[in-house]
Amino acid sequence: MVKRLAFVVPGDLAAATGGYGYDRQIIAGLRTLGWQVDVVNPGDGFPFPASETLREAQEMLLAIPRDAVVVIDGLAMGVMPEAAQRLSLTHHLVALVHHPLALELGLTAEQSAALAVQERAALAAARHVIVTSPATARTLSADFAVAPERITVVLPGTARAPAASGSTDGIVRLVAVGSVIPRKGFDVLVDALARVKGLPWHLSIAGDTTRDSATATALKQQINRLELADRITMLGTLSAEALDRVYGESDAFVLASHYEGYGMAYAEALSHGLPVLGTTGGAISDTVPPEAGILVEPGNSHDLAQALSVLILDAQRRAEFAAGARTAAARLPTWVESSALFSAALNRTRTE
Repeated sequence: MVKRLAFVVPGDLAAATGGYGYDRQIIAGLRTLGWQVDVVNPGDGFPFPASETLREAQEMLLAIPRDAVVVIDGLAMGVMPEAAQRLSLTHHLVALVHHPLALELGLTAEQSAALAVQERAALAAARHVIVTSPATARTLSADFAVAPERITVVLPGTARAPAASGSTDGIVRLVAVGSVIPRKGFDVLVDALARVKGLPWHLSIAGDTTRDSATATALKQQINRLELADRITMLGTLSAEALDRVYGESDAFVLASHYEGYGMAYAEALSHGLPVLGTTGGAISDTVPPEAGILVEPGNSHDLAQALSVLILDAQRRAEFAAGARTAAARLPTWVESSALFSAALNRTRTE
């Protein structure tokens, strides 16, 4: 019997973000496992689509054949409670939640409250919910009324990578990876780096600067104002090969995220054997163990600067964290393993 799956992902599936990367890898893995996967794009602008886009998306979803399991990425699922409720009457409906929409930084209080209400209603309609971290599972249970038995955690896969060789010129090469959006806390990181301007470091930022042009512009202005333009390089979006080269030439990974539903860049850094300096926001503590780096409270540039001093000045400590990172990376699942877990969750949903 053919296992049909409609995988609903809004926007550009090829976009260089962790969420889209997860979806691409899982779709490829499911196809290898025998699923007939049809990718359905409900349109652009989610989670704040135009009313016409939303109307057309609902019609598109309701036209999906009834023998298909339907997985809807949370970017769309969270703002389509009516469509989810109607689909639940005729389809095996699964929600994929990377992190709750209401927890995105930069929203007004009204936007956050409205998203929370919509997402709670949408998730109530799902037969099953797949999340990318234990932290997100706990959040959905505590704040979105999703029973734990309806949740499956499928961690992102992490490709095995050679250990980074690092720098040889006495300058500690730092790398930060992530789209330049408020939630990633690049402004906090730059403020912390300004506090340790006298130490030998250079930061490379690899990430999309077009998703939030205002945030990217403000970050460039901050870098110039703090006279760090010669110490910080903004690389923009990189290919996988180019990003691997940047990881390989680095001595430590740094990112001041306010919240992560998982933190795929953190896991990638571990796979390259890089010491990690991050925050305790969301699922990061689940991903980065104490032996692999230093985590501070989100938004605290003072503590972040102190941790930067440790990593920059203490080569032995960096080596110890690097060893811990390699040990932690060995425990992370591969994409083959993650796809198998995802498939098993879908199979259970089909038989419920």
